Amino acid sequence: MQQGGGSETEVTWEDQQNINKFGRLNNRFHDLEDEIRIAKETNENLEDAGNELILTDEEVVRFQIGEVFAHMPKEEVESRIEQMKEVTCKNLEKLEEEKDSVLAQMAELKKILYGKFKDSINLEEE
Repeated sequence: MQQGGGSETEVTWEDQQNINKFGRLNNRFHDLEDEIRIAKETNENLEDAGNELILTDEEVVRFQIGEVFAHMPKEEVESRIEQMKEVTCKNLEKLEEEKDSVLAQMAELKKILYGKFKDSINLEEE
């Protein structure tokens, strides 16, 4: 990448690997943000469903399993909703931890790359 003026910093193989890794981490970061948003929405929906269940006087309620609605005892549905909320919360926690890890790795790579290339490289989102 060195040109006639000599002011450009040469990009080594290791630099290119760091740039590529940063790009992959940035893509994963955006995927994680989407997954976290969906997990939060799912959690809110489960919470709403649990609240609606509390309000009902019915002993048997409709519960969607895949594409089908089944009539099930209210207590069993409450139990299933709680289990689903637990799984979603654990998944959300795992996603948040991975997001923190990705951000830390990206910050480290930014430090390395900006340290070498200064204004010649742009790693910021538009």
